[in-house]
Amino acid sequence: MKLSQFKFTLPKEQIAQYPARYRDESRLLVLHRKTGDIELKQFPDVVNYFDEGDHFLLNDTKVFPARLYGTKERTGAAIEVFLLRELNHENRYWDVLVDPARKIRIGNKIYFGNDSSIVAEVIDNTTSRGRTLRFLTDYSNDEFREHLFALGHTPLPKYIHRDREHPDERDKEDAERYQTIFANPAKDAAVAVPATGLHFSKSVFKRMEIHGIGWSFVTSHVGLGITKPIDVEDLTKHKMDSEQMTISQEVVDTIERLHAGEKRLCAVGTDVMRVLETVVGTNGHVKALDGWTNKFIFPPYDFTVANAMLANLYMPLSTQIMMVAAFGGYDEVMHAYEVAVQEGFRFGDYGDAMLIVD
Repeated sequence: MKLSQFKFTLPKEQIAQYPARYRDESRLLVLHRKTGDIELKQFPDVVNYFDEGDHFLLNDTKVFPARLYGTKERTGAAIEVFLLRELNHENRYWDVLVDPARKIRIGNKIYFGNDSSIVAEVIDNTTSRGRTLRFLTDYSNDEFREHLFALGHTPLPKYIHRDREHPDERDKEDAERYQTIFANPAKDAAVAVPATGLHFSKSVFKRMEIHGIGWSFVTSHVGLGITKPIDVEDLTKHKMDSEQMTISQEVVDTIERLHAGEKRLCAVGTDVMRVLETVVGTNGHVKALDGWTNKFIFPPYDFTVANAMLANLYMPLSTQIMMVAAFGGYDEVMHAYEVAVQEGFRFGDYGDAMLIVD
């Protein structure tokens, strides 16, 4: 497959800038991958496509406020710092992206907060925009993390536009709405939300419970790799960034029981599907793992764990649409996207959802 095969025309007005009024108020496009039939529904209808004993697998990572705004020493130039991951807790080393990168070199210092109580020194260049920062502060380690996150902003993708200087009331809701209701506070290491999980409300979970549909969680700390532009036409030459992930033995046992009972397993989001396809062996069995994955899935690909998939409607040329097309069938999924555009569905992290079933 080639990169250009995943290009389609998406009107700007269909790129969702805000979430639906209520989490489960989003629309749902249902694709029956064996027949290519398409249905247009509302998200709560998803329950009707599953039976008692079926199971949903979701991602319980939590997004942290990764976008910071600081000023460069001496010049006072405005610098945006995007926290990617903590490298060393004791020494307060962080892997970050800086913008504008040309102004930030090794040895420079960046000040944060009105009182400049947190200072970062650049100690390494990692990529053209990447830097390693060492944070300098009198706070204890726990206090430092608390104050750092208090200075941070919700790391919305660039296609969601906000006026940082003059936010309106809806802008202030991002801290809550760009987060799933089941995000685990102890797992705050994601810099992008597992967007498909945003549609799940307490009401949807209650309906699942009434229908005898189970659910459990894996953890995949979503990084910027999913939105990183692909700069090669030949997809076999694209390298995904690694993401930290965990799947427990308890979840593995649940999956084995589902397979033995011929029940359906629905992967909620491309991040969950990547975890499953990372831990499956050649014998079709999955294993518990606490590690990393850089698996890049695009057509053609044989999936061996989940037999249903929930996904958002993703942006053109994105790694997510490629995985969805691998699961639902390239022709079927691209046609479904054409229908979604024609029917006015909303795309992106705050957009509508798509269910792929047999």
